[in-house]
Amino acid sequence: MIITTRPEFLNDLKAYRPCSEAFEWAQSFESLQSAWDHCERGDWLLWLIGKTSTESDRKLIVSIACECARLALPYTKDPRVLKCIETTEAWVRGEATIEEVRNARAADAAAYYAAAADAANADAYYAAAAAANAAAYYAADAANADAAAAARKEIQRQCADIVRKHWPIAPELKKS
Repeated sequence: MIITTRPEFLNDLKAYRPCSEAFEWAQSFESLQSAWDHCERGDWLLWLIGKTSTESDRKLIVSIACECARLALPYTKDPRVLKCIETTEAWVRGEATIEEVRNARAADAAAYYAAAADAANADAYYAAAAAANAAAYYAADAANADAAAAARKEIQRQCADIVRKHWPIAPELKKS
């Protein structure tokens, strides 16, 4: 009889209270790094770095979220989306205030797009998850449901690649 034990990282990951879908998916991996390397959900990766990072990492996370949010641009003609992303990127560079970010976000009728702005002053989980899904949300407007689902999956995969480009090593989890 083969007895399998749960990889240690799963106990540590559970302490962060991931969504059930992500936690179930992670169970097929022996290490967090392996799961990180194979994950095709950029929103999950952003969520994890948001949960495990320090305040000094905040601007990098916001910058990554903005790059992911830019994936939405081909799916919308609303100039407020680009304005919000650009204002948030300016905040990252020290060229805009958090108030300007908030105003750009408020001007954007679809706050879902403005997720990168939230990361500047709110819990990174909500901002990062929304930024990663913003483009997918607009792709879902496609007339064909199958095409929309495929577009959403592809955008999530692209976002995951963006996250790993900037954060190639899985974050360290605190021991539970």
